[in-house]
This record gives sequence, C-alpha cells and structure tokens, in this order.
Amino acid sequence: MTRPKLKITLALLLLSQYVLAQLPALERVEPAFWWVGFKNPKVQLIVHGDKIGASQASLNYAGVKLTAVHKVENTNYLFLDLAISAAARPGKFPITFKQTGKKDLVYNYELKQRNTAQGAQGVTNKDLIYLLMPDRFSNGDPSNDVVKGMLEAGLHRDSMYSRHGGDIQGVINHLDYLKDLGVTAIWMTPEIENNEPHASYHGYAVTDYYKIDPRYGTNELFKSYVAKCHAMGLKVIKDLVHNHIGTESWLIQDIPMKSWVHQWPKYTNSNFRDAAVMDPHGAAADKKQMLDGWFDKRMADLNQNNPYVQNYLTQNHIWWIEYAGIDGLRLDTYPYNDAVYMADWSKKVKAEFPRLSIFGETLVWSVANQAFFTQGNTVNRGFDTQLPGITDAQIKDAIAEALNGKEGWTDGVNRIYNIVAQDFMYQDPTRNTVFLDNHDMSRFYSIVNEDFTKFKSGMAMLLTMRGVPQMYYGDEILLKGYSNPDGLVREDFPGGWEADKKNKFTAEGRDKKENEAFNYIRTLANYRKRTTALQTGKLMQYIPRNGIYTYFRYDDKKTVMIAYNGSEKESALDTDYFSERMAGFNSGTDVITGQKISNIKQLLIPAKTTLIIELSK
Repeated sequence: MTRPKLKITLALLLLSQYVLAQLPALERVEPAFWWVGFKNPKVQLIVHGDKIGASQASLNYAGVKLTAVHKVENTNYLFLDLAISAAARPGKFPITFKQTGKKDLVYNYELKQRNTAQGAQGVTNKDLIYLLMPDRFSNGDPSNDVVKGMLEAGLHRDSMYSRHGGDIQGVINHLDYLKDLGVTAIWMTPEIENNEPHASYHGYAVTDYYKIDPRYGTNELFKSYVAKCHAMGLKVIKDLVHNHIGTESWLIQDIPMKSWVHQWPKYTNSNFRDAAVMDPHGAAADKKQMLDGWFDKRMADLNQNNPYVQNYLTQNHIWWIEYAGIDGLRLDTYPYNDAVYMADWSKKVKAEFPRLSIFGETLVWSVANQAFFTQGNTVNRGFDTQLPGITDAQIKDAIAEALNGKEGWTDGVNRIYNIVAQDFMYQDPTRNTVFLDNHDMSRFYSIVNEDFTKFKSGMAMLLTMRGVPQMYYGDEILLKGYSNPDGLVREDFPGGWEADKKNKFTAEGRDKKENEAFNYIRTLANYRKRTTALQTGKLMQYIPRNGIYTYFRYDDKKTVMIAYNGSEKESALDTDYFSERMAGFNSGTDVITGQKISNIKQLLIPAKTTLIIELSK
C-alpha cells in the first residue's frame, strides 16, 4: 500500500494516555485457541479485561506449562507464556484468574490438532495471481451491507472512499469466472476488520487481527472460501500489514504499554524514503523517521522492537495460515518494517509451513533497492532478510517504457533488456511477483493511453516474463483510471451488484473490444498454465535490434519465442542472430491465433506488437 492520499482532519492521538473503556472482567484472550504439533512449542496469550493485571493466572493440563506471567503498564492486560510439549494432546482446559475478594474468572482454552494435509501449498512461478479488492468486486450477501456498531455506516457506491458492499461471498460466486480466465491464485486486499470511520474499505488500517470484517463475512466463511478455492485448483494469498495498525483498534484505544507503537513528541509521518534504510552515508535521524514515523494519522506505527508486539503479530499470522489453509502471503509496505524482526518472523513462519510462499511490497526505484530487501545478502547488505521475493516494480516500469517510450541507449525496449540483465542481484528472480498495475497505481489500460495494441503487448510480456505474474481485477475487461486520487482505480467490477445494468462477468455483458481483451488474456493465461517453459523454464534474452526486443522461455519440452516491436512501424526480424536458441527449429505456431508459421527465418512484426511463437522442429 502506498502512502494514502486522504485528507484527514483529526486530533493527534495522545498515546501517552490510556483510553480506559468500560471493559468486562475478561474481554478477550488471543489467540483464542492454538494447535498441538507446531515446531515452536511456545505461544504467548494476550489477556484483556478490567484490571485483569491484578489477577494470578494458573492452569493444569498434561503437556502444557504456564512458564511466565507478564504484567505490563496497563493493568487491563496480562501476557501468559505457555509451553506446549510434544506430548500434549488436543483438548480443552481451564485457565483460571484469581483475584483477592473477587470471584474466579475462567477461560476454557482449546488446543486443536494440526491439519498438515491442508493449505500452505505455496504460490510460485507456475501460478497467475489475480488481485482484487473485496469491497469493489462483487456483493454476494446484501445482508451484511450494514452492520450495527461499525463506525462507517451504510453503503455509498457514488463515493470513491466509502464502502460499496462487496464481500467474500461475492468472490465465491465468481470463482468459475476466475478459473475460466486462467487464474490460479487469488490475492484479496486485507479481509480482517477495519472499523475506521472513513475509507475503511481498503483494509490496511486493521482494528481486529483475529476477525474477518463482518461486512465481508465471518471467519468461518473465509475458511470455507479457501476450501472452495482449493477444491477448484485455486490458491489463496493473504495480505498482511506488519508496519501499522488502525487507531480505532482495541489495542490502541486501550494500549497495553506506551512502547506498543512508536512515540514522537508531536505527530511525525514517515519520510517515505527507502534509501534512508540502505544509505551507507545516511543520517540516523533519516533512517529513524523512515522506519518509525507513522504512515498516516489513522495508522499508528507498530514498534517491532517490542517483544510483545513481535509475538502478537507472528502468532496471528501463523494462526490464520493454520486456521484457513492459506497458500501464500503478501507483505504490505515491507521497507518500513524492522529488518531484524522481519527476518525472525520469516524464519518462524517458514519453519511451520515450509512450502508457504512470501513476497514483500517494495515500491522502490531501482533493481538494487529491490534486491536489498530480498534474502541471500546478494547486494552486500551484510544481513539476510529471509524474504524470498518482492513486487518487481522495475519490470513494470520497464514494460511501460518499452510501450510508451522512444528508443534510446537505455530507453524504449532497451529498458527491459537492461532491467532483466540485472537479475544477478537476486538469489532467485523467479520468486519475484511481476505486474503491470495494482490498487495503488494507475490502471494499465490508462498507462498505455487506451492503445489496445499496446495493451495486448504488455499483457503478452507479463504472462511470458520470468517470475510470478499478477493481474489486477478488471484489467481483463479494460477498466481504466489514473491514481490521482487512488479511489479512481478502485471502481466496482460491473455486474458484481444486482442493480448493475451490465454484467461484465459474462460475454454477453461485455462489448466487442472487452471480449477481445478477455479472450486474449484467457488464451495466453491458459496456454501458460499448460506450458512449463513459461512457468519454470529458463529465460534467454538478446540485446534489442532495430527496436525489437526478443527473448525465449524454454525447457526440455518446449521453446517459446517472444518478440516485441517497440518501433512506430512494421519491422522485419531476421532470426539467424538467434541461432544459439533457435538451432534445429524450422517452424512455429502463433500462440494467440493458432496460425502455423512455416518460415521463421524472417518475421514481420507490426508496430507495438508482441509475437509469441511456440517453435517446432
């Protein structure tokens, strides 16, 4: 998530004072339940209730030991350290809270058996990710449009920053549509509760980490959604926010301790300068403001040096993966996090779910800046982040330059060549997520000035490039919009609401050009799904010649040639130059049209067009 562009006029939150609400004696215990069988036997419970800190806690259950009870600044909290041995069995047991002169409080805690057969499959370069915002995709359950007690009431579809009513059931209702398109993995922006008074639809100001936002559905519905996806051969990515928390969260309204979030004498934004984190000549003050400054007045900056915060976040993420069977994680605003904590977090998560895939959002300004955050200490950072992959904004920008720019030594199509040539900086560039747009930036169709030929060429490169391709909802039907403000690129998917006049989930509801775009992407996405050369195959690229950028994806089964003509006129491509990769091949098939090409010695490529040819011997 990029820096929000909302104009918020709110008084500065005074975190030095506790907002002591009228609490029940035992308001909540989190995580509410846990599992036996994890490699890490430790779990820390956060207990919240009226003056619960004055209590003495105890439990008696075979294989479980209460190793420590932590009392903190706010007496409405206790933190309990439990050790769960390998001998512990699933079951329920009481945790008792005693306080002199008061009736005992009892919480019946449950340990469940892990389901090692479910989920955490990993999202890899074999997949195609479809990113959607649940509030803007489809309203499948109007009964949850208005939920009593939520701070932002009602639906206002005519307002870009209000809630529109999309929900998890709406996504479930259109899984067939996504499957048909060729999608293999779905990434929703955060589904958990964002009970904020304004713009709560985007999901990045969390107010309850263990609860699906009731306007989207329930925890049980989310778990059912994941199961339905798996049954259809679709994977699920969960969007996590480590860096900040919504100021309406109960953890902020009744904060456990001052050091739960970063404190400043007066409100201080992050400077949003990732270079400050990596600059060997940089000032400590700049780095501190980058990492510890708040993202927004409604998004308090979590103190990831606080061990209680660390445990809380890490356990919550493990809880969701195990509870729902999630396959992959996208990490929001990755450069703003504490690097040491994030490396520890990654180790702990991967220890429990070895196949789980993880990629971090790194909207930074060079390949080196991106590689700085990836695992392997490949750019002499002196530290291993343990982050497998990143969002490859440099590939995105290079494709846009190739489509819109004029040819130069480093411009036009040469930009793509030069960016891909820097893959040596990554431990494994195929773990990076490649994309053309997302919920924080202008839509791709608008980026290419609604030029349909350029649109198809960009999609062709996206779906044939190394890495894990990601599409943004509505790209396939030519949704457009510039991200100033960002609400303009977050419109409703037409047909997702019963009152919509057109249903673009169906061919009948789309116009001729929209169907052409949909069918182009569907053809290529499904070809990619059955062609390992485009998934896990090697990539060989050639220095562009005469404005044409050519690369090959290949393995021992197939060789696919991709050639993009970035010039303003039709050009001939003589293929003798590519003999290192084309030796033995004498014909081919146009992947999009299915047309046979008997002579591949010379190819005529129209202006701004990408050819994708499966070579034959």
